[in-house]
Order: sequence, then structure tokens, then C-alpha cells
Amino acid sequence: MIELQNVSKEFDLRNESAFHALKNVSLSIRKGSIFGIIGRSGAGKSTLVRLINLLEIPTSGTVRVGGVDMTSLSPVELRVARRKIGMIFQGFNLLSSRSVADNVAFPLELEGRGSDEIKGRVSELLELVDLSGKKDEYPAQLSGGQKQRVGIARALAANPDILLCDEATSALDPQTTTEVLALLKEINRKLGLTVVLITHEMSVIKEICEEVVVLDRGEVVESGAVFQVFTRPQSPVTRALVAGVMNQEIPPHFAALDFLQEPEGDCGLLVRVSFLGDTAAEPIISGMVRRFGIDVNILYGAIDHIQGVPFGTLIVELSGNGSRNAALDYLKNLNLGLEVIGYVRRNLESSL
Repeated sequence: MIELQNVSKEFDLRNESAFHALKNVSLSIRKGSIFGIIGRSGAGKSTLVRLINLLEIPTSGTVRVGGVDMTSLSPVELRVARRKIGMIFQGFNLLSSRSVADNVAFPLELEGRGSDEIKGRVSELLELVDLSGKKDEYPAQLSGGQKQRVGIARALAANPDILLCDEATSALDPQTTTEVLALLKEINRKLGLTVVLITHEMSVIKEICEEVVVLDRGEVVESGAVFQVFTRPQSPVTRALVAGVMNQEIPPHFAALDFLQEPEGDCGLLVRVSFLGDTAAEPIISGMVRRFGIDVNILYGAIDHIQGVPFGTLIVELSGNGSRNAALDYLKNLNLGLEVIGYVRRNLESSL
């Protein structure tokens, strides 16, 4: 549906060298999916989303939407192509002098649609975003969430195939963010739209997206299915972003422990175990104790959910006279995430 191949974007700055906002970015977005693009401020997210509808022209590379090379279109052809790409913004961008209904109608008026057609379409869209009772009110009378719903309705007016969301929830409180994301998910399901969501909030990606690409300083540092990226992040940037919404990091109170790379005397083995999907509900630890005769001291644990799938993390100390290596092999064979943190001297609990 959307393909970017080796796309770069440079901005010429006065009296300075060119600023490279994007560098050789390649990505593919499936038709009908909800796709997230995340990164810190200045990572190039907004530039990237504006390249999809060619509000920004790439310095190099190819942008294809629905199989069409957008950079090859004439100005008239590009205006037509953009009608199939709706966009909503962090700042809502509503016309303050127009009512809710008239804001939604505005794109259709620009297209020269008839008044009866416009009235029917506006009524349909306001019902979709649950604002039928607000059609005669003005933006100043609306809450932030209601304003964004108007923005969504306006973006859908011309029956687009794609909805671009540029930090669409950044100005909203957590409860309203949840409601707007639920609406976007419903629209994706009902209308089959491809939704591209730009954000710096990993919680937004976790809540709604199926796939994600992580940007840093204009480059793609990681991409893939959301569940995979969240549970097994590869790049330092991704790990830092994920840490804010997932309980994956070693708790701070473990930092004071004396970690050993090799066993020394009576040491316990400190291990982090990640439980993916159905295994999060299985009695794996008790099974390991019975099978291998080792002592398992659970020091930290948490269960999270990504797209409704459970993901659990445990930090445990393995000790006793049983076979720790056999226990580790047992965990590996169950396809669990497994990380040996190190060895620690016994009486671990008293040192925490």
C-alpha cells in the first residue's frame, strides 16, 4: 500500500551545512494495517509522514502509494492523489469561525460537492465520531478530545484510503487519548483504512499498532511487529523507549549487588525470564523446582499486555544442589526469553 525506498530528506539552512532530516529510510506499510512510527523529538517522524502525501518532497528515493510513484505526478495529479490521504494533527487545525458541521464540510466544499451530498456526508461522519449533538457548536466550545474527533471526521470527508495521524494524541489527557485511539481502531476496522500513526509515546504504539518502525536521527534503527519489538528490543534507542511502558529493566535496587561473571564459593545464579503469550499463565517455575531439585527465589515479577497478549517478566535466583544448567536448558526449550544476569553471593534477600 505504502512503500518508501531509500528516502532521504535534506533541508538547506542559511549559512550552515544541509540538515539531514531523513537518511535512506525504507519501509513498507500493509493495506488496512495500523502502522506506528516512533522516535524522540527531532528523530524525523513528522518529516517522514509529510513525505507520504508529498507535503515534503524527498531529496532522493521513491515514495509509492497504492503502487503509484508520488514523485512522478504532475501538480494536478498530486492534488487528486492527496484526496485519498486524510490527515489529523496534534493542534487540531480547526477553523474557529466555522461550526463543527462546517469544519467537516470544508474539504467537500473545496471539491465542489453539492449541498445535499455534503449535508448527508457530514451527518454520517458526525455520527461515526459520536458528535451528532455538537454539529452547531464552535471549536472554542469543545474539549480537546471533541476537537480531535472533529479533525478525524474532516479527514474522512473525502473517503480516503489512508489516514495519517501526526502526534494526534499528544495534546490530550490519558483518558481522552484512550478514547481517541479506540475510535481510530474502530474506524480502521469498519472502513478498512490504512492508519499511519506518528508519536513519541510508546504507550500509544503499544495500545493500537500492529507494526512499528523506530527512528533515531533520521534513520530506521528497528522495525517489525509490535509484540516482537516490545518484548525483544534490539537497539539501545528502542530499549530506552520500551523501558517507559514495559517492566523489562532490572529494578534499581539490584544495582548495589556484587555481580560476578563466574561462580565464586556459595553463589546464586540471577536470571531474567520472559514469558510470552500463553506461557505467561503456565506454572513453569514450580515445574522446574520439581524436575531439577533446585531452589528458586523469585525476586521480582510483572505481567503486562501487548495487543491483548500477556507478557511476563521474572527475575529469579537459582541455587541449591540441583542442576542449574539443566534447569536453564529446560527454560530455553520452552521458548522463553532467557537472560543470565550474573552470579551473586548467597543471602541475596538480606542484601536487598
